Amino acid sequence: MMGRTVLERFPAGGPRGSWPAEEFAHARRLEGVPAEVVMDLATDTFLVITRGADGVDRRRLSHASAPGRRP
Repeated sequence: MMGRTVLERFPAGGPRGSWPAEEFAHARRLEGVPAEVVMDLATDTFLVITRGADGVDRRRLSHASAPGRRP
């Protein structure tokens, strides 16, 4: 399972919708952080997150890096 880090939370019911979250994520991307906006339906919140291992399946990565092991 891929990990994630929540950088910030924004209420979905705000008058500007997802814009505050998108602006925050854009500012992080300008800093070199691979931030993205996702919707948490359970809490009705926009989350600005970064994904672990840059979207790479860690199980495949660990097998590929072990010498003498085949996938």
